[in-house]
Amino acid sequence: MFELFIAPLTETYFQKALIGGSIVAVVAAVVGCLVVLRRMAFLGDALSHAMIAGVAGGYLVMKLLFGYEAHAPGMLLGSLIAAVATVALISFVSRISRVKEDTAIGIMYTGIFALGVVAVSIFRHYIHIDLMHFIMGDILGVADTDLWVSAFVAAAVLTILILFFRHFQLATFDPVMAASIGLPVVLLDYLLTTCVSLVVVSAVSMVGVILVVGLLITPAATAYLLSDRLDKMMVLSALFGVTSVTGGLYLCVWLDSAGGGAIMLFCTFQFLVVLTVAPKYGLLSRWIRLRNLVPQQVVEDVLTTVLRHDRPAPKEAIQKYVEEGKNLDRVLKRMVQDGLIREQGREFTLTQKGEKEAKTVLRAHRLWETYLESIGTPEKEVHATAHQLEHLDQAETLSYLDKKLGSPKTDPHGKVIPEKD
Repeated sequence: MFELFIAPLTETYFQKALIGGSIVAVVAAVVGCLVVLRRMAFLGDALSHAMIAGVAGGYLVMKLLFGYEAHAPGMLLGSLIAAVATVALISFVSRISRVKEDTAIGIMYTGIFALGVVAVSIFRHYIHIDLMHFIMGDILGVADTDLWVSAFVAAAVLTILILFFRHFQLATFDPVMAASIGLPVVLLDYLLTTCVSLVVVSAVSMVGVILVVGLLITPAATAYLLSDRLDKMMVLSALFGVTSVTGGLYLCVWLDSAGGGAIMLFCTFQFLVVLTVAPKYGLLSRWIRLRNLVPQQVVEDVLTTVLRHDRPAPKEAIQKYVEEGKNLDRVLKRMVQDGLIREQGREFTLTQKGEKEAKTVLRAHRLWETYLESIGTPEKEVHATAHQLEHLDQAETLSYLDKKLGSPKTDPHGKVIPEKD
Protein backbone atom coordinates (compact mmCIF):
# COMPACT_ATOMS: atom_id res chain seq x y z
CA MET A 1 0.00 0.00 0.00
CA PHE A 2 2.86 2.34 0.90
CA GLU A 3 4.49 1.56 -2.45
CA LEU A 4 1.41 2.80 -4.30
CA PHE A 5 2.07 6.32 -3.05
CA ILE A 6 5.88 6.40 -3.08
CA ALA A 7 6.61 4.72 -6.43
CA PRO A 8 4.97 7.43 -8.63
CA LEU A 9 6.92 10.15 -6.79
CA THR A 10 10.20 8.66 -7.99
CA GLU A 11 9.21 9.15 -11.64
CA THR A 12 10.32 12.38 -13.35
CA TYR A 13 7.13 12.72 -15.40
CA PHE A 14 5.02 12.47 -12.22
CA GLN A 15 7.14 15.07 -10.43
CA LYS A 16 6.84 17.53 -13.33
CA ALA A 17 3.11 16.92 -13.60
CA LEU A 18 2.67 17.44 -9.86
CA ILE A 19 4.70 20.66 -9.81
CA GLY A 20 3.17 22.11 -12.97
CA GLY A 21 -0.36 21.08 -12.08
CA SER A 22 -0.02 22.50 -8.56
CA ILE A 23 1.24 25.86 -9.86
CA VAL A 24 -1.68 26.09 -12.27
CA ALA A 25 -4.15 24.87 -9.63
CA VAL A 26 -3.09 27.46 -7.04
CA VAL A 27 -3.25 30.52 -9.29
CA ALA A 28 -6.38 29.32 -11.11
CA ALA A 29 -8.16 28.57 -7.83
CA VAL A 30 -7.28 31.96 -6.29
CA VAL A 31 -8.40 33.90 -9.37
CA GLY A 32 -11.39 31.59 -9.61
CA CYS A 33 -12.71 32.90 -6.26
CA LEU A 34 -13.28 36.32 -7.83
CA VAL A 35 -14.64 34.69 -10.98
CA VAL A 36 -17.18 32.67 -8.97
CA LEU A 37 -18.24 35.60 -6.77
CA ARG A 38 -18.68 37.84 -9.81
CA ARG A 39 -20.58 35.11 -11.67
CA MET A 40 -18.06 35.12 -14.50
CA ALA A 41 -17.65 31.33 -14.76
CA PHE A 42 -18.79 31.31 -18.38
CA LEU A 43 -16.03 33.81 -19.24
CA GLY A 44 -13.26 31.35 -18.35
CA ASP A 45 -14.83 28.77 -20.63
CA ALA A 46 -15.12 31.37 -23.39
CA LEU A 47 -11.46 32.43 -23.14
CA SER A 48 -10.16 28.86 -23.12
CA HIS A 49 -12.13 27.96 -26.27
CA ALA A 50 -11.38 31.20 -28.10
CA MET A 51 -7.67 30.65 -27.57
CA ILE A 52 -7.45 28.15 -30.40
CA ALA A 53 -7.68 31.06 -32.86
CA GLY A 54 -4.73 32.73 -31.12
CA VAL A 55 -2.73 29.51 -31.05
CA ALA A 56 -3.37 28.99 -34.76
CA GLY A 57 -2.50 32.61 -35.56
CA GLY A 58 0.69 32.57 -33.50
CA TYR A 59 1.74 29.23 -34.97
CA LEU A 60 1.10 30.42 -38.55
CA VAL A 61 2.93 33.74 -38.13
CA MET A 62 6.01 32.13 -36.59
CA LYS A 63 6.04 29.37 -39.21
CA LEU A 64 5.63 31.59 -42.28
CA LEU A 65 7.69 34.60 -41.19
CA PHE A 66 10.44 33.05 -39.06
CA GLY A 67 10.34 29.36 -39.92
CA TYR A 68 9.77 28.21 -36.34
CA GLU A 69 7.68 25.07 -35.82
CA ALA A 70 5.36 25.15 -32.78
CA HIS A 71 7.09 28.18 -31.25
CA ALA A 72 5.74 28.37 -27.67
CA PRO A 73 6.24 32.13 -27.01
CA GLY A 74 4.62 32.97 -30.35
CA MET A 75 1.59 30.81 -29.65
CA LEU A 76 1.39 32.21 -26.12
CA LEU A 77 1.35 35.77 -27.43
CA GLY A 78 -1.25 34.84 -30.06
CA SER A 79 -3.41 33.20 -27.39
CA LEU A 80 -3.22 36.27 -25.19
CA ILE A 81 -4.19 38.53 -28.10
CA ALA A 82 -7.14 36.25 -28.90
CA ALA A 83 -8.26 36.28 -25.25
CA VAL A 84 -8.07 40.08 -25.01
CA ALA A 85 -9.87 40.42 -28.35
CA THR A 86 -12.62 38.10 -27.12
CA VAL A 87 -13.12 40.13 -23.95
CA ALA A 88 -13.11 43.40 -25.92
CA LEU A 89 -15.72 42.09 -28.38
CA ILE A 90 -17.92 40.78 -25.57
CA SER A 91 -17.76 44.13 -23.79
CA PHE A 92 -18.40 46.04 -27.03
CA VAL A 93 -21.45 43.99 -28.02
CA SER A 94 -23.00 44.04 -24.55
CA ARG A 95 -22.51 47.82 -24.18
CA ILE A 96 -23.77 49.03 -27.56
CA SER A 97 -26.71 46.65 -28.00
CA ARG A 98 -29.58 45.22 -26.00
CA VAL A 99 -27.85 41.82 -26.00
CA LYS A 100 -26.89 40.82 -22.45
CA GLU A 101 -23.33 39.93 -21.49
CA ASP A 102 -23.93 36.18 -21.10
CA THR A 103 -25.45 36.06 -24.60
CA ALA A 104 -22.55 38.10 -25.99
CA ILE A 105 -20.09 35.64 -24.42
CA GLY A 106 -21.86 32.72 -26.09
CA ILE A 107 -21.83 34.45 -29.47
CA MET A 108 -18.25 35.69 -29.42
CA TYR A 109 -16.48 32.68 -27.99
CA THR A 110 -18.17 30.22 -30.34
CA GLY A 111 -17.45 32.52 -33.28
CA ILE A 112 -13.77 32.94 -32.42
CA PHE A 113 -13.43 29.23 -31.59
CA ALA A 114 -14.92 28.43 -35.00
CA LEU A 115 -12.47 30.88 -36.60
CA GLY A 116 -9.60 28.96 -35.01
CA VAL A 117 -10.93 25.59 -36.17
CA VAL A 118 -11.40 26.88 -39.74
CA ALA A 119 -7.90 28.43 -39.73
CA VAL A 120 -6.36 25.15 -38.58
CA SER A 121 -8.20 23.21 -41.30
CA ILE A 122 -7.36 25.71 -44.10
CA PHE A 123 -3.67 25.99 -43.20
CA ARG A 124 -3.29 22.37 -42.14
CA HIS A 125 -0.14 22.04 -44.24
CA TYR A 126 1.54 24.69 -42.09
CA ILE A 127 -0.20 24.32 -38.72
CA HIS A 128 0.28 21.03 -36.93
CA ILE A 129 -1.95 21.29 -33.86
CA ASP A 130 -3.60 18.31 -32.23
CA LEU A 131 -7.05 19.65 -31.33
CA MET A 132 -7.70 16.74 -28.98
CA HIS A 133 -4.49 17.58 -27.11
CA PHE A 134 -5.60 21.21 -26.98
CA ILE A 135 -8.97 20.26 -25.46
CA MET A 136 -7.87 17.46 -23.10
CA GLY A 137 -4.28 18.54 -22.39
CA ASP A 138 -1.34 16.29 -21.56
CA ILE A 139 -0.36 16.95 -17.97
CA LEU A 140 1.80 13.81 -17.86
CA GLY A 141 3.93 15.23 -20.68
CA VAL A 142 4.74 18.62 -19.15
CA ALA A 143 7.76 20.30 -20.72
CA ASP A 144 10.26 22.48 -18.88
CA THR A 145 9.09 25.47 -20.94
CA ASP A 146 5.52 24.94 -19.70
CA LEU A 147 6.73 24.91 -16.09
CA TRP A 148 8.63 28.18 -16.47
CA VAL A 149 5.77 29.91 -18.27
CA SER A 150 3.19 28.79 -15.70
CA ALA A 151 5.48 29.79 -12.80
CA PHE A 152 6.08 33.26 -14.28
CA VAL A 153 2.38 33.84 -14.94
CA ALA A 154 1.42 32.55 -11.49
CA ALA A 155 3.91 34.91 -9.83
CA ALA A 156 2.68 37.89 -11.85
CA VAL A 157 -1.04 37.19 -11.29
CA LEU A 158 -0.68 36.46 -7.56
CA THR A 159 1.36 39.66 -7.14
CA ILE A 160 -1.44 41.68 -8.78
CA LEU A 161 -4.07 40.04 -6.60
CA ILE A 162 -2.09 40.69 -3.40
CA LEU A 163 -1.36 44.34 -4.28
CA PHE A 164 -4.95 45.12 -5.25
CA PHE A 165 -6.75 42.69 -2.93
CA ARG A 166 -8.83 45.34 -1.14
CA HIS A 167 -9.76 47.00 -4.43
CA PHE A 168 -10.90 43.69 -5.96
CA GLN A 169 -12.76 42.79 -2.76
CA LEU A 170 -14.74 46.04 -2.66
CA ALA A 171 -15.42 46.06 -6.41
CA THR A 172 -16.66 42.46 -6.19
CA PHE A 173 -19.06 42.84 -3.26
CA ASP A 174 -20.17 46.47 -3.67
CA PRO A 175 -19.22 47.98 -7.05
CA VAL A 176 -21.51 50.99 -6.50
CA MET A 177 -19.70 51.96 -3.31
CA ALA A 178 -16.35 51.25 -4.94
CA ALA A 179 -17.19 53.67 -7.76
CA SER A 180 -18.55 56.27 -5.29
CA ILE A 181 -15.24 56.42 -3.39
CA GLY A 182 -13.26 56.81 -6.60
CA LEU A 183 -12.05 53.30 -7.36
CA PRO A 184 -11.66 52.63 -11.11
CA VAL A 185 -14.19 49.77 -11.22
CA VAL A 186 -14.06 49.33 -15.00
CA LEU A 187 -10.26 49.25 -14.95
CA LEU A 188 -10.34 46.66 -12.15
CA ASP A 189 -12.73 44.55 -14.22
CA TYR A 190 -10.34 44.64 -17.16
CA LEU A 191 -7.40 43.88 -14.88
CA LEU A 192 -9.18 40.84 -13.46
CA THR A 193 -10.14 39.70 -16.94
CA THR A 194 -6.50 40.05 -18.04
CA CYS A 195 -5.44 37.91 -15.06
CA VAL A 196 -8.00 35.25 -16.01
CA SER A 197 -6.74 35.39 -19.60
CA LEU A 198 -3.12 34.95 -18.51
CA VAL A 199 -4.01 31.98 -16.32
CA VAL A 200 -6.01 30.31 -19.06
CA VAL A 201 -3.42 30.98 -21.76
CA SER A 202 -0.49 29.71 -19.68
CA ALA A 203 -2.32 26.59 -18.53
CA VAL A 204 -4.15 25.33 -21.63
CA SER A 205 -1.06 23.92 -23.33
CA MET A 206 -0.32 21.90 -20.19
CA VAL A 207 -3.73 20.87 -18.85
CA GLY A 208 -6.13 21.51 -21.74
CA VAL A 209 -9.36 23.48 -22.11
CA ILE A 210 -11.56 21.30 -19.92
CA LEU A 211 -9.17 21.06 -16.99
CA VAL A 212 -8.25 24.75 -16.91
CA VAL A 213 -11.93 25.71 -16.71
CA GLY A 214 -12.48 23.08 -14.03
CA LEU A 215 -9.54 24.30 -11.94
CA LEU A 216 -10.74 27.86 -12.34
CA ILE A 217 -14.25 27.15 -11.06
CA THR A 218 -14.58 23.94 -9.03
CA PRO A 219 -12.00 24.50 -6.22
CA ALA A 220 -13.33 28.06 -5.75
CA ALA A 221 -16.91 26.76 -5.59
CA THR A 222 -15.81 24.11 -3.08
CA ALA A 223 -14.18 26.74 -0.86
CA TYR A 224 -17.27 28.93 -1.19
CA LEU A 225 -19.26 26.25 0.64
CA LEU A 226 -16.92 26.50 3.63
CA SER A 227 -16.13 30.19 3.99
CA ASP A 228 -17.80 33.59 4.19
CA ARG A 229 -14.53 35.57 3.92
CA LEU A 230 -12.71 36.17 0.64
CA ASP A 231 -9.19 35.75 2.03
CA LYS A 232 -10.07 32.45 3.73
CA MET A 233 -11.93 31.34 0.60
CA MET A 234 -8.83 31.94 -1.53
CA VAL A 235 -6.60 29.92 0.80
CA LEU A 236 -9.06 27.01 0.91
CA SER A 237 -9.55 27.20 -2.85
CA ALA A 238 -5.78 26.94 -3.47
CA LEU A 239 -5.63 23.98 -1.08
CA PHE A 240 -8.48 22.22 -2.88
CA GLY A 241 -6.80 22.91 -6.23
CA VAL A 242 -3.56 21.25 -5.09
CA THR A 243 -5.36 18.25 -3.56
CA SER A 244 -7.34 17.87 -6.80
CA VAL A 245 -4.14 17.71 -8.85
CA THR A 246 -2.40 15.37 -6.38
CA GLY A 247 -5.35 13.02 -5.99
CA GLY A 248 -6.11 13.09 -9.71
CA LEU A 249 -2.54 12.23 -10.69
CA TYR A 250 -2.45 9.26 -8.33
CA LEU A 251 -5.83 8.18 -9.70
CA CYS A 252 -4.47 8.52 -13.23
CA VAL A 253 -1.45 6.31 -12.46
CA TRP A 254 -3.43 3.68 -10.56
CA LEU A 255 -6.18 3.41 -13.19
CA ASP A 256 -3.95 4.07 -16.22
CA SER A 257 -6.33 6.80 -17.41
CA ALA A 258 -6.07 10.27 -18.95
CA GLY A 259 -4.42 12.75 -16.57
CA GLY A 260 -6.73 15.72 -17.14
CA GLY A 261 -9.86 13.64 -16.84
CA ALA A 262 -8.68 11.99 -13.61
CA ILE A 263 -7.83 15.34 -12.02
CA MET A 264 -11.19 16.83 -12.95
CA LEU A 265 -12.97 13.71 -11.71
CA PHE A 266 -11.21 13.92 -8.33
CA CYS A 267 -11.91 17.67 -8.19
CA THR A 268 -15.61 17.12 -8.81
CA PHE A 269 -15.76 14.29 -6.27
CA GLN A 270 -14.10 16.58 -3.74
CA PHE A 271 -16.75 19.23 -4.42
CA LEU A 272 -19.59 16.72 -3.96
CA VAL A 273 -18.15 15.52 -0.64
CA VAL A 274 -17.89 19.10 0.68
CA LEU A 275 -21.36 19.87 -0.68
CA THR A 276 -22.66 16.98 1.40
CA VAL A 277 -20.83 17.57 4.70
CA ALA A 278 -20.16 21.35 4.80
CA PRO A 279 -21.14 22.47 8.32
CA LYS A 280 -23.10 25.56 7.26
CA TYR A 281 -24.03 25.23 3.59
CA GLY A 282 -23.91 21.45 3.10
CA LEU A 283 -26.80 19.15 2.29
CA LEU A 284 -26.65 17.36 5.65
CA SER A 285 -26.70 20.59 7.65
CA ARG A 286 -29.55 21.87 5.49
CA TRP A 287 -31.50 18.66 6.11
CA ILE A 288 -30.89 18.95 9.86
CA ARG A 289 -32.03 22.59 9.86
CA LEU A 290 -35.18 21.73 7.96
CA ARG A 291 -35.83 18.81 10.27
CA ASN A 292 -35.49 21.02 13.33
CA LEU A 293 -37.35 23.93 11.80
CA VAL A 294 -40.38 25.06 13.80
CA PRO A 295 -43.01 26.72 11.56
CA GLN A 296 -43.71 30.29 12.64
CA GLN A 297 -47.45 29.69 12.35
CA VAL A 298 -47.25 26.89 14.94
CA VAL A 299 -45.21 29.10 17.29
CA GLU A 300 -47.82 31.85 17.02
CA ASP A 301 -50.65 29.37 17.61
CA VAL A 302 -48.95 28.19 20.82
CA LEU A 303 -48.41 31.78 21.99
CA THR A 304 -52.01 32.84 21.45
CA THR A 305 -53.31 29.62 23.02
CA VAL A 306 -51.28 30.19 26.20
CA LEU A 307 -52.31 33.88 26.23
CA ARG A 308 -56.00 33.05 25.93
CA HIS A 309 -55.73 30.44 28.68
CA ASP A 310 -55.18 33.23 31.28
CA ARG A 311 -53.25 30.88 33.55
CA PRO A 312 -50.42 28.33 33.22
CA ALA A 313 -51.42 26.12 30.28
CA PRO A 314 -50.81 22.35 30.35
CA LYS A 315 -49.58 20.64 27.22
CA GLU A 316 -52.97 18.94 26.73
CA ALA A 317 -54.75 22.32 26.57
CA ILE A 318 -52.25 23.64 24.03
CA GLN A 319 -52.54 20.48 21.91
CA LYS A 320 -56.27 21.04 21.36
CA TYR A 321 -55.66 24.24 19.40
CA VAL A 322 -52.34 23.52 17.67
CA GLU A 323 -52.20 21.47 14.47
CA GLU A 324 -48.56 20.34 14.98
CA GLY A 325 -49.61 17.76 17.56
CA LYS A 326 -46.98 15.13 16.78
CA ASN A 327 -44.08 17.56 17.07
CA LEU A 328 -45.47 19.67 19.90
CA ASP A 329 -42.77 18.58 22.36
CA ARG A 330 -40.07 19.78 19.94
CA VAL A 331 -41.96 23.04 19.34
CA LEU A 332 -42.33 23.73 23.06
CA LYS A 333 -38.69 22.89 23.72
CA ARG A 334 -37.52 25.28 20.98
CA MET A 335 -39.81 28.04 22.28
CA VAL A 336 -38.39 27.62 25.78
CA GLN A 337 -34.87 27.90 24.32
CA ASP A 338 -35.88 31.03 22.39
CA GLY A 339 -37.24 32.65 25.56
CA LEU A 340 -40.87 32.83 24.41
CA ILE A 341 -42.34 30.60 27.10
CA ARG A 342 -41.20 29.12 30.39
CA GLU A 343 -41.96 25.66 31.70
CA GLN A 344 -43.27 25.23 35.23
CA GLY A 345 -43.69 21.55 35.96
CA ARG A 346 -45.91 20.30 33.14
CA GLU A 347 -47.44 23.71 32.47
CA PHE A 348 -46.31 26.66 30.37
CA THR A 349 -46.51 30.42 30.80
CA LEU A 350 -45.48 33.31 28.57
CA THR A 351 -42.32 35.30 29.12
CA GLN A 352 -42.42 39.06 28.60
CA LYS A 353 -41.08 38.56 25.08
CA GLY A 354 -43.62 35.80 24.35
CA GLU A 355 -46.52 37.86 25.71
CA LYS A 356 -45.56 40.76 23.46
CA GLU A 357 -45.54 38.55 20.36
CA ALA A 358 -48.75 36.78 21.41
CA LYS A 359 -50.62 40.09 21.78
CA THR A 360 -49.40 41.19 18.35
CA VAL A 361 -50.83 38.02 16.75
CA LEU A 362 -54.05 38.29 18.76
CA ARG A 363 -54.44 41.91 17.70
CA ALA A 364 -54.04 40.86 14.06
CA HIS A 365 -56.62 38.09 14.47
CA ARG A 366 -59.26 40.33 16.03
CA LEU A 367 -58.69 43.17 13.58
CA TRP A 368 -59.14 40.74 10.71
CA GLU A 369 -62.32 39.37 12.30
CA THR A 370 -63.65 42.92 12.60
CA TYR A 371 -62.79 43.70 9.01
CA LEU A 372 -64.20 40.44 7.64
CA GLU A 373 -67.45 41.01 9.55
CA SER A 374 -67.67 44.57 8.17
CA ILE A 375 -67.49 43.41 4.54
CA GLY A 376 -70.23 40.80 5.00
CA THR A 377 -68.23 37.59 5.43
CA PRO A 378 -70.53 34.81 6.71
CA GLU A 379 -70.26 34.55 10.49
CA LYS A 380 -69.22 30.89 10.45
CA GLU A 381 -66.25 31.71 8.17
CA VAL A 382 -64.97 34.78 10.02
CA HIS A 383 -62.86 33.02 12.67
CA ALA A 384 -61.29 30.43 10.33
CA THR A 385 -60.38 33.06 7.72
CA ALA A 386 -58.95 35.41 10.33
CA HIS A 387 -56.91 32.53 11.74
CA GLN A 388 -55.19 32.15 8.36
CA LEU A 389 -54.66 35.87 7.83
CA GLU A 390 -53.30 36.58 11.31
CA HIS A 391 -49.99 34.85 10.48
CA LEU A 392 -49.13 37.09 7.54
CA ASP A 393 -46.31 39.59 8.04
CA GLN A 394 -48.46 42.65 7.53
CA ALA A 395 -47.60 45.57 9.82
CA GLU A 396 -48.63 48.13 7.20
CA THR A 397 -51.82 46.19 6.40
CA LEU A 398 -52.85 46.08 10.06
CA SER A 399 -52.22 49.81 10.41
CA TYR A 400 -54.45 50.36 7.37
CA LEU A 401 -57.19 48.12 8.78
CA ASP A 402 -57.03 49.83 12.16
CA LYS A 403 -57.37 53.25 10.55
CA LYS A 404 -60.11 52.12 8.15
CA LEU A 405 -62.14 50.55 10.96
CA GLY A 406 -61.76 53.62 13.18
CA SER A 407 -59.42 52.01 15.73
CA PRO A 408 -61.98 49.58 17.18
CA LYS A 409 -61.58 48.48 20.80
CA THR A 410 -63.42 45.16 20.50
CA ASP A 411 -63.96 42.50 17.83
CA PRO A 412 -67.39 41.25 16.58
CA HIS A 413 -67.54 38.85 19.55
CA GLY A 414 -67.05 41.66 22.06
CA LYS A 415 -63.50 40.63 22.92
CA VAL A 416 -60.91 43.36 23.55
CA ILE A 417 -58.46 44.08 20.71
CA PRO A 418 -54.95 44.50 22.24
CA GLU A 419 -53.41 47.92 21.76
CA LYS A 420 -50.63 48.33 19.21
CA ASP A 421 -47.22 47.94 20.89
